[in-house]
Amino acid sequence: MQFVEANGAKIPAIGLGTWELRERTCARIVEQALRLGYRHIDTAQVYENEREVGEGLRASGVKRGDLFVTTKVWTTHFRPNDLERSAKESLARLRLTEVDLLLLHWPNPQVPLPETLGALARVKQLGLARHIGVSNFTVALIEEAVAACPEPLVCDQVEYHPYLDQTRVREACARHGMALVAYSPIAKGRIKGDRSLARIGDRYRKTAAQISLRWLVQQNVAAIPRTSKLERLSENIDIFDFELSDQDMREISGMGSAGGRLTDYGFAPKWD
Repeated sequence: MQFVEANGAKIPAIGLGTWELRERTCARIVEQALRLGYRHIDTAQVYENEREVGEGLRASGVKRGDLFVTTKVWTTHFRPNDLERSAKESLARLRLTEVDLLLLHWPNPQVPLPETLGALARVKQLGLARHIGVSNFTVALIEEAVAACPEPLVCDQVEYHPYLDQTRVREACARHGMALVAYSPIAKGRIKGDRSLARIGDRYRKTAAQISLRWLVQQNVAAIPRTSKLERLSENIDIFDFELSDQDMREISGMGSAGGRLTDYGFAPKWD
């Protein structure tokens, strides 16, 4: 496993996303991922599966100190008292004394950002989270958040894959020593049918999805692909035995556009 280092955090470069994983399937996939060598597990309050993620963590037998567990606070809990209480509720569901990374899941313009970030920093100071960060923040919001937060922010978790150009967000993170963590890194499965990526993959004896994940890792980006299939778990982590050429990296980067967002954010707050 390779790691992405950011403001004191050491984030495993490939993790398991758990959005839409439920009940026994969720616990089983988390357990199997950890048995295969994953050490980075991502969940969120709004996924309603923190309890099952915790079950998978315990069933795996992996030592707590070897795990990197991320969860995210939903926007309705951004007031200071609410945020601290909801963080403790997440820990209770996960059956952990702390998470490795606690994120603000989305911007919430209804609560002043400095107020929310102050509460997030306090959660870290109380020892409930080793590191803190944000998710789905624009460049302008990253700048505002870094200026307002009393503690270092270690990442912005955003949608990122070859079809979506996130250069500006990645550069903003780099300016502040933050990592970029990519969700939907294989574009909700669309990557698997991409002929250009498959052609590149043929040269390395890798799948299109593996090429996409390797492209992210070579940018010093951590990726958290989600899957409910055990065979995909092995495929997604098997990307550390080859390196894409500079030409391949440029070709894949050229596929992206600012309008390449694919995820349906119907459940999320509106933001600019």
